[in-house]
Amino acid sequence: MAPSISSTKMEDSTSSHSIHHPSIYPLLTPARLTDSVIAAISGATAGFASGIIVCPLDVIKTKLQAQGGFSSMRKRLVTHGPGVGSAGITRGIADRATMGGRVLAYRGLVGTATTIWTEEGVRGMYRGLGPLILGYLPTWTVYFTVYEKSKTVFGNQFGSGNWFTHLLSSVTAGASSTLVTNPIWVIKTRLMSQNAQAARASSQYSPISNTSSTYIKVPYHYTSTLDAARKMYLHEGIRSFYSGLTPALLGLSHVAVQFPLFEAFKELFIGKEELKKGTGGFTHFWGVLAASCLSKVCASAATYPHEVLRTRLQTQKVTHMDGDTRPRYRGIIHSARTVYREEGWRAFYAGMGTNMLRAVPASAMTLITYEIVSGKLRRWKAESVGELSTSTDNGLSTQYTKA
Repeated sequence: MAPSISSTKMEDSTSSHSIHHPSIYPLLTPARLTDSVIAAISGATAGFASGIIVCPLDVIKTKLQAQGGFSSMRKRLVTHGPGVGSAGITRGIADRATMGGRVLAYRGLVGTATTIWTEEGVRGMYRGLGPLILGYLPTWTVYFTVYEKSKTVFGNQFGSGNWFTHLLSSVTAGASSTLVTNPIWVIKTRLMSQNAQAARASSQYSPISNTSSTYIKVPYHYTSTLDAARKMYLHEGIRSFYSGLTPALLGLSHVAVQFPLFEAFKELFIGKEELKKGTGGFTHFWGVLAASCLSKVCASAATYPHEVLRTRLQTQKVTHMDGDTRPRYRGIIHSARTVYREEGWRAFYAGMGTNMLRAVPASAMTLITYEIVSGKLRRWKAESVGELSTSTDNGLSTQYTKA
């Protein structure tokens, strides 16, 4: 008996499918797409995409957060000596914007962007892109892999889909990714907080450059990611790579707020039944976009001060001015007291507006990319399994129709 048209089409489709996919994805086949693999691939893709988009805003945010500690140091260093006027600050800096007697090199989103562009150009806007990408890739790869697995494990104990399961899963995933990637983020933060003037002024660790530039200098100089890692290890030891780890772990409160809210908002905007179907589409996209933005705004507003403290701890260096070898900030509590005493409560929210402009698009890009990629991979796996089952179970099977 001659095969039917539908079975012939099925055979042609199956044969072309078996030839086509191995040639394009020699290592990535539907059989290997476990939930953990899907989460890892989707997380890495999401991290890469968000890193490219938000790097300039991340540079601006880091400089605004870090300048408080550096400008305080600058004030102590220039109150005496040649070139100091009666007001106690150097000529050329007197007309700079100040706050509480401290010189501010960066003011606001537009002012900071203009300063960076004028002094350093496009390279300055993307300073630290290498470690930023290297940080985002493993961060979100580890995070989403652990998060999806934790939702399954905790869901079996406390019930799937409830806020407590999402809270425990987000904290577990956040702790795992933080421990793995903290050294990369320290390097990224230091590279972003230095500027081109400091880079040209010295080829070694220098507390303050003796140039006439009006811009604040950070107390170190790195030329690349590897150079930063080498100098940090030689001059400060292995512990420098884990500076700011305590506030980073305390900062898990951020994901503990964000991801339960994200899951709740996503269910609210998309609908529980639509989420179970996983059909994607217009409603799903805009639902994820709205959920990611709202959850990020809420989490950022609630937990921003810890980011400032972590940045101060990560960007400081033990100096030897006046024989004092102690670091300026020593631990999370001491840092909080020092910042509050010297700069007031507003310092805990320095750069928050810029951070929102950076964090909200980054969150949206990350979560939307993750949802799209993971959805595509799951549908590819489901379609492949469907094709395989119909072709093997029924012999001359009916034509497989894609959803």
